[in-house]
Amino acid sequence: MSNIEDIVDSLENKISKILHKQELLKQANLKLKTQLEDSQKELQDQKLEISTWKDKYEALKFANTMLGSDDNKRETKLKINALIREIDHCIAQLSD
Repeated sequence: MSNIEDIVDSLENKISKILHKQELLKQANLKLKTQLEDSQKELQDQKLEISTWKDKYEALKFANTMLGSDDNKRETKLKINALIREIDHCIAQLSD
């Protein structure tokens, strides 16, 4: 009889240890999920900031060319021509 009680006690101890390890793993998993969400939000914020800086850089390049800089003149001329074509298209639509 004592042998069965020892086996049951041993099983209870093992189950208790397994449940404890499971709880620790759940906590670690939750912590990792939180870190992942934070990292994803930070990455999204950085992508938005990079996009904003790219837009500012393009505007600065355009303004610099308009002020007489020889750099990027061809690109600026192409942009101006595209704007003129777009304006012409709008005028044509208004004329119809």
